[in-house]
Amino acid sequence: MFSASQSSRAQFLDKARQAREERRELKERERAAVQLQALVRRFLCRCRLQRDIRKEVDDFFGTNESGSSKRSALSVFRIARKLLFVFNPKEDKERFEKLCRCILNSMDVENEPKVWYVSLALSKDLTLLWIKQIKDILWFCCEFLKQLKPDILQDSRLVNLHLTMLVTFTDTSTWKILRGKGETLRPAMNHICANIMGHLNQKGFYSVLQILLTNGLARSRPSLSKGSLTAIFSLALRPVVAAQFSDNLLRSFLIHIMSVPAIMTHLATLTPERLAVIESHDLFRKFILFLSREAQCRDVCVCLEGSHTLCLLGNLVFLGSLNDQVLEEETAHFVGVLIHMLSYCQKYVSQKKSNLTHWHPVLGWFSQTVDYGLNESMPLLTKQLQHLWGVHMIRILFSDVLSKKLLENQEIAQLPAQPVSPQNSLPMKNLFKRAFQKSASVRNILKPVGGKRVDSAEVQKVCSICVLYQTTLTTLTQIRLQILTGLTYLDDLLPKLWAFICELGPQGGLKLFLECLNNDTEESKRLLAMLMLFCDCSRHLITILDDIEVYEEQISFKLEELVTISSFLNSFVFKMIWDGIVENARGETLELFHSVHGWLMVLYERDCRRRFAPDEHWLRKDLKPSVLFQELDKDKKRAQLLLQYIPHVIPHKNRVLLFRNMVTKEKEKLGLVETSSASPHVTHITIRRSRMLEDGYEQLRQLSQNAMKGVIRVKFVNDLGVDEAGIDQDGVFKEFLEEIIKKVFDPALNLFKTTSGDERLYPSPTSYIHENYLQLFEFVGKMLGKAVYEGIVVDVPFASFFLSQLLGHHHSVFYSSVDELPSLDSEFYKNLTSIKRYDGDISDLGLTLSYDEDVMGQLVCHELVPGGKTIPVTNENNTSEVKGTQSGRFCRI
Repeated sequence: MFSASQSSRAQFLDKARQAREERRELKERERAAVQLQALVRRFLCRCRLQRDIRKEVDDFFGTNESGSSKRSALSVFRIARKLLFVFNPKEDKERFEKLCRCILNSMDVENEPKVWYVSLALSKDLTLLWIKQIKDILWFCCEFLKQLKPDILQDSRLVNLHLTMLVTFTDTSTWKILRGKGETLRPAMNHICANIMGHLNQKGFYSVLQILLTNGLARSRPSLSKGSLTAIFSLALRPVVAAQFSDNLLRSFLIHIMSVPAIMTHLATLTPERLAVIESHDLFRKFILFLSREAQCRDVCVCLEGSHTLCLLGNLVFLGSLNDQVLEEETAHFVGVLIHMLSYCQKYVSQKKSNLTHWHPVLGWFSQTVDYGLNESMPLLTKQLQHLWGVHMIRILFSDVLSKKLLENQEIAQLPAQPVSPQNSLPMKNLFKRAFQKSASVRNILKPVGGKRVDSAEVQKVCSICVLYQTTLTTLTQIRLQILTGLTYLDDLLPKLWAFICELGPQGGLKLFLECLNNDTEESKRLLAMLMLFCDCSRHLITILDDIEVYEEQISFKLEELVTISSFLNSFVFKMIWDGIVENARGETLELFHSVHGWLMVLYERDCRRRFAPDEHWLRKDLKPSVLFQELDKDKKRAQLLLQYIPHVIPHKNRVLLFRNMVTKEKEKLGLVETSSASPHVTHITIRRSRMLEDGYEQLRQLSQNAMKGVIRVKFVNDLGVDEAGIDQDGVFKEFLEEIIKKVFDPALNLFKTTSGDERLYPSPTSYIHENYLQLFEFVGKMLGKAVYEGIVVDVPFASFFLSQLLGHHHSVFYSSVDELPSLDSEFYKNLTSIKRYDGDISDLGLTLSYDEDVMGQLVCHELVPGGKTIPVTNENNTSEVKGTQSGRFCRI
């Protein structure tokens, strides 16, 4: 009984619980239905309200245009409130444009205060509402400006509309309400404009202007009109001027406006009066002084990243080229700012492509993100940067160096020709002094013993400028040649800089810079940067000058100066190697070595081709061959580096002896020398006198490297097929080698040809007529190598241009095929240089950019450029100039 009542009770409770849940679900469904109905009704009501408001707005703006300008300001204000209440940028774009035009039209009406939209600012009840409304309207103008493309005609018109709105309501100068008696209201109205401008700035006004400027100017030809650009720049300047050039506003202006690619160039072209405004506010000086504080400059660079930092730098350089007075007065700050900005970019410049680098047309491989949208504006940016190494700015920055008179060179021939060693009691500065001590006219120019103090203001200024240009060379990797050509355009800069270098320090020249190598101070780095810049520029200059300019005209450097400079460089490089500095060099020290060594080798190769230095000029008399040989036997690194970089400091006979010793040791190591216990491997070949070249080629070309270095026994067979008597003890092989070389270099074989002048040998351009001509050249190389290896002297007069190819000089960026041309065809070289110096109209000569060559009886035309046979040579294209520089010299790239 008890269990049955419990069971029925449980069933009753379950049914009651189920009923409650059903009622709760029903109520929830009813509540959800009510909420859904409310949302739908609300949505439909909102849609109906929006539709009614938009219809009212359309009706308002759809009235007769002639009467639209006579609408009261209050009616415009009310309709604007309604439009802004339901505003959707996509749906209400045209309505907003009509509102803006209506407001602007109201501001143009004469003598109708009630029509002027701005008159509502004077109403006590509406002032705050009006200010809020105009702020909203102007910000919507900014939002539209970010989306518009100035290169599209329709968008260009809308850009002008929205800019006019911004210009009109951020400045009171055009407000008719302030004329006459209304002038007393100007302070209050100015305050309202400042309030509006401050609101826009907080919302990101400068970012809007940056986007608009970039869209319109980051291209080869600007798509912004003169009026638009004027309006944008005026708007950008207003907050800065109103805030009295506060740091915050200057920072925003630099980051967002001055970083737009080539904006200063576009201003100078389209609206030069804006540059006058910049000058009137002394903005260039303010920019430089703001950025001269390292923390602020770093902050700006970090915000901009590499590409836009470079754009800012270009605009600053362009402004500097237009402000001589400021540039002269603020040289230190200007140079410091550029160094810091370039150094920031340099941190991200990479030497090679990788997964982490991006290509930049000026910086090369760059490890920061590159804005490829700026690529089209890079040529304009490059033109801006070119002002930095242009004549005008170089004269201003290097004024302390260029203002000094160059020493006369009529007595410099007395300068000692022997190398200057660190132990020599006559340092470089005194060499100059002794060379001129007989000339009373130059005696006063020379400094007293002790030279210039390296911590003087003058020296520090020149060092900073040299650091700037050296940093520019290592950062702007893709226009390096342009920079070097610009720096070498003034013929007197490098000689005066060399004279300046020679006067530094208590003893001058060499010792000072060697001491700097061992000092890791900032001052030492700046002095070494000066030496690097001098070497890089001088090396480039010599490579773009032909022999006439170097030896006859002696442009920039007198030959006597080249003797002195080469002596300095020879000693400097030797000391860097011999003192172990190069062995452990890293970073800037290694770059310095390559700069100095490169300049030295260019001079040495020029002297090898045509002498300007005295006998034994390049030798180091304080280097004993026995010491060098001992060092090499011990595998000392410095001895190996000496042979690698400057073997010319060792006399030729000692180099030959050293080579023979190396060959002997290698033969012993390879077991090629006969001893009492072992005999070397011998290769026997049989050669027919009538087919000496063919037999030698067939039997020797397949020999391995070690077999070719070993003993080769030759047996000759005469014309009757009988072996000739005699045992080869190197004499027969020597005869075979000499005969083989005589045959392969015979021009009749057409493997080699001779030059027209001094009959020097070089590979024949038509050698391809031989089926196996490449294998024949390889065989010739092996025979010459064997002759050198065995110490057999053969008479093979190669042309110097071909020797340069064999030595690999043509792989150097400073190799000039034009300089080697006289060794191939002196008459052709003479004709080319005469064209280069032709004073008249060169088009009268009837030349084209092509040349004809007689190839096996047929005249073949070679075009120097695509389509060159139809392009006449003119005064404009007769020199191969580095694009964008002022130099008219041959500039080989």
